[in-house]
Amino acid sequence: MKFLDLAKVYIRSGAGGGGCISFRREKYIEYGGPDGGDGGTGGSVWAEAVDGLNTLIDFRYQQHFFAKNGIPGMGRQRTGKDGDDIVLRVPVGTEILDEDQETVVADMTEVGQRVELARGGNGGWGNLHFKSATNQAPRRSNPGQEGVERTLWLRLKLIADVGLLGLPNAGKSTFLAATSNARPKIADYPFTTLHPNLGVVGVDNTEFVVADIPGLIEGASEGRGLGDLFLGHVERCAVLLHLIDGTSQQIAEDYATIIGELEAYGGALADKPRVTVLNKIDALDEDERVTARKELEKASGGPVMMMSGVARDGLTEVLRSLRNQIDDDRLRHKPAEEAEQWHP
Repeated sequence: MKFLDLAKVYIRSGAGGGGCISFRREKYIEYGGPDGGDGGTGGSVWAEAVDGLNTLIDFRYQQHFFAKNGIPGMGRQRTGKDGDDIVLRVPVGTEILDEDQETVVADMTEVGQRVELARGGNGGWGNLHFKSATNQAPRRSNPGQEGVERTLWLRLKLIADVGLLGLPNAGKSTFLAATSNARPKIADYPFTTLHPNLGVVGVDNTEFVVADIPGLIEGASEGRGLGDLFLGHVERCAVLLHLIDGTSQQIAEDYATIIGELEAYGGALADKPRVTVLNKIDALDEDERVTARKELEKASGGPVMMMSGVARDGLTEVLRSLRNQIDDDRLRHKPAEEAEQWHP
């Protein structure tokens, strides 16, 4: 399934049915009177967050969503049928934006959340509604209310507990593959990851979700490389894991590049808790590890952990450090093992 995190849709709610002008005409009934029914209400357009989706690919093949119109009223005081609603099923974490791509209409963050995007028009009144003592044979009715037409943008921001940050080839995909069942593409050239990947990681009988996004380079906020649009997928994370390539000749500059892009992106992303890790230590000897760690600690101004995704060295310590910075209500605790059944 192709990953798609931005889609444009056109929606329109149904118009209300018109009211009916009708009079009762029956044999042997001398005084009939008005009996025109009301029109039905037009269908509304809803958005619903559902489980099991992690892409907006469905909206590439269908962009127009029009609800049904209400049925006009009929004689014998018959009200028209309401138009059917239409529901846009979106992944959890989808932001619904107005046409300007800035105004947030709704933020779908929970499974089952429903938001009305366009309300259907009210049905018109039939002439039965206008009957009075002084107007016993009204010959007027109301037309149905028009539907609402809108152009909206859907932007998916994946809901994960940990977000991976780093330059291309910093080892983010290798870390995800080593700690989860995810199988992202791994190669020895930059920009191997072209779209975000999710993996469920377990440590100490708890599980949390890790998001791997394409690597950032200097100037990503200005559109260089793949840009910084993928940073939206780590906005909802509780903690960021910043991986630095230990074999790089400019470790401090690599660290500053990522921090600069976070600050340029704006929002609270740069202020989120971060765990800084020196990766690929399997390619360094003891002296090189000490030198690289001191350089990174000086650049970051905080503690630095060391790890090797390929050799799986230090992975457990990094996972435990991440787990300690995630709220308990976000963690997924593994169920206790069932007691073995007794057999005679």
